[in-house]
Amino acid sequence: MKQPCVYLVGAGPGDPTLISVRGQRYLEAADVVIYDHRVHARLLRGARPDAERIDVGPAAPKPLEQDAICFLLAEKARDGKTVVRLKWGDPFVFDSGGKEALFLHEHGVPFEVVPGIPVSIGGTAYAGIPVTYPEAGDVLTVVRGYENESNITSNEEWRGLAAIAGSIVCYAGKRQVQAMSEALISHGRAPDESAALIYDATLPSQRTVEGTLETIAAVADADRPGLMVVGAVAGLRAHLRWFDNRPLSGRRIVVTRSREQATELIDMLEERGAEAIPAHAIRITAAEDSAPLENACRNAGSFDWIIFASANAVDYFMRGLLSSGDVRDLHGVKLCTVGPSTASRLQRYGIRVDLTPAEFRADSLADTLKASGSLKGQRILLPRANIARDRLAEELREAGAEVVDVVAYRTVPGGTDRSGEYDVYRMLLDRQIDAVTFASASAVRNFVGMIGEDQAADLLKATVVASIGPVTAEAAQQLGLHTTVMPSRYTIPDLVDALVEHFSLPVRTS
Repeated sequence: MKQPCVYLVGAGPGDPTLISVRGQRYLEAADVVIYDHRVHARLLRGARPDAERIDVGPAAPKPLEQDAICFLLAEKARDGKTVVRLKWGDPFVFDSGGKEALFLHEHGVPFEVVPGIPVSIGGTAYAGIPVTYPEAGDVLTVVRGYENESNITSNEEWRGLAAIAGSIVCYAGKRQVQAMSEALISHGRAPDESAALIYDATLPSQRTVEGTLETIAAVADADRPGLMVVGAVAGLRAHLRWFDNRPLSGRRIVVTRSREQATELIDMLEERGAEAIPAHAIRITAAEDSAPLENACRNAGSFDWIIFASANAVDYFMRGLLSSGDVRDLHGVKLCTVGPSTASRLQRYGIRVDLTPAEFRADSLADTLKASGSLKGQRILLPRANIARDRLAEELREAGAEVVDVVAYRTVPGGTDRSGEYDVYRMLLDRQIDAVTFASASAVRNFVGMIGEDQAADLLKATVVASIGPVTAEAAQQLGLHTTVMPSRYTIPDLVDALVEHFSLPVRTS
């Protein structure tokens, strides 16, 4: 990457995964990220932790504000910084990207443009509306919209637009929708022509309302602008909608796993249409004293069994093992995991698991190991979390085993910051959450600690509580939380499937 340089990067219409590969690469390398307020917060996490982040507000600011942004871009580049100007949609489609590029050119500042998916294209596709169709006219007209509704396209312009057969797409607020509809009808468009309004395009909260040119203004949201589509193509949505009719569409589901572990659950929920709300109740960190684990890793070959009760235990043990030796040190050592998810994590390192109990609970391990043969004199390593219970180690010792019990990692509270992307406490208070998921007992305890025990019991009465297994459900019960959803197999994919099944059941009426 050239330095210094300004990269005008299109972030796309909302969904953070729609940014281009090239745009993502520049974002990850940027020293400074200057972004519009509509850019998804998750995209900003792709920047380096030490990168400067500057929010410059709306995508179409006032002229004086735009001048200030142009000078800011040039100033940061002249300081020797690699600058990414992250823009909603595409930089050159109804955006100030052209003005910013011209300013940089006139001031001798190198720049590149990375196109993004325009809102008018991506938003309609996610709503199941093809903006062009063979029998729906040969012209697509994209009209500039205004968030503050201070500008309405002139009557003469609408006269010309009405005369063109085809689709019209415009970003518009309720007052604009009314004025545009009336102008089109008065200049010859049919009152019963299909129309639609798309809100929160490409996001899990996306909502689309349909009508005709005559009726669409009546169903427009009074509080926010949306993407308006006029034309026969809007009538195809009933047959082509795909994004907002998935099994969890419209559901807001809280994920309490640590930031390091949450990705799998968040991705699976969003693939099924849910809006995943991160509320990291726990953080995973290294053990305060790493010496015991390092010593165990150096002597891994001296154990008969190594038992992993979590994917974190696998990762921290393997890091220690690979830093002092390699996987050949495990030759002859039998490996046991609690559940298929933990087994799958070990298999990522190319290692076969010898034993996974039928019941995916740590307490069942002792009975399973006893059934496999005598444990007397067997050396067993238990790499675990700092808060793990001692019951398993005690039972193994009672069976005659020599147990080396080491803290491989720490589970600590995730914090109570409510200044980020979501205010989970407020959303629970306003009944905006459909479900809260717990994948461990520590997540339950820390989440309750974040919002208060009394408040948690009250706020979650009207919310689905999904626990990954009986140990987690028991921890919830002790804190006054009733588990509504629990899978028969205690894995993340099964937890998601159980949520899908729960929300697909018909609502009971009294």
